[in-house]
Amino acid sequence: MKIPKDRVRLNVGGRIFETTSTTLANAGRNSFFGALFSENWSLKQPNSDSFSNCEFFIDRNPDCFSVLLDLLRTGDLNIPTNVPERNLYREASFYGLLDHVRSAKWGQFDGNRLRHSRSVTGRAPGDGTAIRAGPDGGCCVAHGSVVHVYDWIMEEHPPLNLDYQRVNDVAWVDSENIIISACERLGRGDGGMGLFSKSTGELRYKFQVCHENQVKSFTAGALSTSSDYKIFSSCKGRSNEYGIGVWDQVTGKQIDFFYESPGWSLGDADKLQWLNGSNCLLVATLFPRKDNCYISMLDFRDKRMVWSWSDFGAPITVDEKRVRDTIAMEDSNAICVVNEYEDLGFMDLRMNGGSVKWSSRSRMMKGKLSDEPCYPKLALHGGQLFSSMDDCISVFCGPDWVLTSRLRRDYGGSICDFSIGGDRLFALHSEENVFDVWETPPPPIS
Repeated sequence: MKIPKDRVRLNVGGRIFETTSTTLANAGRNSFFGALFSENWSLKQPNSDSFSNCEFFIDRNPDCFSVLLDLLRTGDLNIPTNVPERNLYREASFYGLLDHVRSAKWGQFDGNRLRHSRSVTGRAPGDGTAIRAGPDGGCCVAHGSVVHVYDWIMEEHPPLNLDYQRVNDVAWVDSENIIISACERLGRGDGGMGLFSKSTGELRYKFQVCHENQVKSFTAGALSTSSDYKIFSSCKGRSNEYGIGVWDQVTGKQIDFFYESPGWSLGDADKLQWLNGSNCLLVATLFPRKDNCYISMLDFRDKRMVWSWSDFGAPITVDEKRVRDTIAMEDSNAICVVNEYEDLGFMDLRMNGGSVKWSSRSRMMKGKLSDEPCYPKLALHGGQLFSSMDDCISVFCGPDWVLTSRLRRDYGGSICDFSIGGDRLFALHSEENVFDVWETPPPPIS
């Protein structure tokens, strides 16, 4: 598409700016400036023959506009001291330039290039339960019965308070809505799951479990979502409601339930992971929640467990190899697990019930667990594998998962959970409710 280089005069809050339609075209068709131009980025001024004599008045902050215009010209973001960042982001939102600002502040996610950006201290008492990265660069943190929600500039929204119901897990449906799973309180008929607005804290609807056409009270545990708008949760009721429930995230209605088979553990699951390629759900119930570890792949299309592994019946000497977390890696047809010493193990998804092939990556913690141990967690993002241990996050890359870098901060104690999303990594520490924000530096301006 040929873009004419017409000069444009803009009066923003009484200050005159001159630029070109080429520069404004960098904002994109869906921006504020896209509405000012035709399909060929010619100014929509039918009553004027000379574009250069036109002046558009915009009743907005001129100082912020100057920064944003320079961003469109150069791709670089320079915020002077007289411009509060909050005001700049508000103006960027008005012009439809938030994505441009985010891209200029940090680059595409790369675990080997991450740099510590900031630390945020929470206000809730007790240890954190979970941290979850949002799709837009924000995050939410669960502490006991409270979930704290932060936008991408780390300003906190009104907290979500579940009135003393312990939060088990949280998940983002989209950039505006959060699911919270909670414990049932006996005799109260509450617990279960709810969908909340991240901005207002409003409970939009509750998810219910029905058994034989009767609504049942239940405890909801681990959460996962799929690309076709389904929500999965481990469920534990008082009679037959043990297993994995499935709901439509648009209507909130229950659409399926995978009941727990004898001798297997689904309702107590610590982790769920939806796999788009195989249309299956990974379900993991891990030590120490249970005396044994259970990992399975469920296919809801024909109500079948298509892959499974358990350490039930293994020799007692295997204790030092207790699985603490797991993650499925579809591209390599493998399941990765980690033990309390950050040893990585792998299982072939093409072999049902096979053994774990352990690969020692770090012996630093061997025989000297910290006084307040935080069990390791795993994450997979962009072909890179991440594993937390004590106050450090290790990054593994390549077909052999070679250790390539470590992320460490001395403040906050051991890492109890971490999450990746919105081109950021968030690490929640066990002390003082501190979480760290890690970002990839932006690419150099050429």
